[in-house]
Amino acid sequence: MIEKERIRHLNSEAVNRKGEYVLYWMHASQRTHWNPALEYAIETANNLGKPLITLFGLTRDFPDACPRHYRFMAEGLLEVRASLESVGVPLVVEEGDPPDVVMEYSDEAAAVITDMGYLDIEDGWIHPLRDGLECPLVQVEGNIIVPVEEASVKEEYSAGTFRPRITRRLPEFMVPMKKGTPKFQTDLDPGPDPEGVLRGFISGGDAGPSFFRGGTSRALELFDEFLKTKLRCFKEHRNDPTKNCISNMSPYLHFGQISPLYLALKASKAGKCPEFLEQLIVRRELSINFVHYSDNYHSIECLPDWALMTLKEHAGDPREYEYSLRELEDARTHDPYWNAAQKEMVITGKMHGYMRMYWGKKILEWTDHPEKAYDIALYLNNKYELDGRDPNGFAGVAWCFGKHDRAWGEREIFGKVRYMNDRGLERKFRIMEYVKRVEGLDGS
Repeated sequence: MIEKERIRHLNSEAVNRKGEYVLYWMHASQRTHWNPALEYAIETANNLGKPLITLFGLTRDFPDACPRHYRFMAEGLLEVRASLESVGVPLVVEEGDPPDVVMEYSDEAAAVITDMGYLDIEDGWIHPLRDGLECPLVQVEGNIIVPVEEASVKEEYSAGTFRPRITRRLPEFMVPMKKGTPKFQTDLDPGPDPEGVLRGFISGGDAGPSFFRGGTSRALELFDEFLKTKLRCFKEHRNDPTKNCISNMSPYLHFGQISPLYLALKASKAGKCPEFLEQLIVRRELSINFVHYSDNYHSIECLPDWALMTLKEHAGDPREYEYSLRELEDARTHDPYWNAAQKEMVITGKMHGYMRMYWGKKILEWTDHPEKAYDIALYLNNKYELDGRDPNGFAGVAWCFGKHDRAWGEREIFGKVRYMNDRGLERKFRIMEYVKRVEGLDGS
């Protein structure tokens, strides 16, 4: 059984008893492994005596999506299709605006089950379906451990205010999932292979390939490796970009190719590592809280008043260095550490988390206005990061400008926003090892 707190009934339509199938509209949870929405859809279909079909609407209009993102997603969807077919459930992938694709298939549906996403575009997909469907529309929250509105009823100020709230609720939701089996089959033609549909999305473009392969099986491999060889060093070395002590789960979490609940339970069983659970649960779900409740999560206006005020007061401070978007994108600054971070992101599709903080801080320092710096940081992060364009990405950029942080000692340009410099990197890490490793990635 899926916890009732994860389930939202979005309209009041009665089940269409004449419907030929239950429709699971997959979008945010692109997996069959530990997927609450899929399990709820299987349960619903079995209870109604109907087969289940799964639908994925592929849009070219997802903000900042590029061939790198579509390629990673395509690799995961091919795996999803094979997994669903093994239990007699077709996966239909159609190009088009997702609500239009759902409406097309809903005519013969007894009920429509879907995932929950937190971005404005995902909310926009839901609105026309609330009123347009003539069968139930049910949303299941499966990419978060504690449902967002159960963890808190408002936007939280910081991890310090959010942590006790979510910690109290963890025992209710840190529960293993049981996998159901569809009992009824359909002869529906699933149409062309997703690879063919996606081919036009992954050709061309300028964001380049990624070093990461998409799909749940790859995520599970990487996480098993993390638990066996890296979990012990995560506590001490997770912030060290010269070490390889991170899980690399963020791209897979972004596309819903891995369950955060599964990761949390596996990590808890493997050994005590509160630092990993802090990142996976408190920090990640704080970012979802931020995006869910904020009207301005994609602009500098999302910052707390103190940060907006201090950045405005120091907007005219002279900069020793100023760089254009093109110079930053091409990693042509005076700072070899920053250049390495930018190159790592462009080449691999992922930047080390500590370097991403430094990276964002320097964009603020080297751009002639904080609002412009904020827009540049979001643009670059969303274009090149596999885990950009999601709550963690938006919250991560906002943190560099003062979100979820406190006021610090006042200084030029930053005002009271936390400052980071290259001397800190040199003091804490053998940072040139990081630079050399990145140079090896591109052959320079």
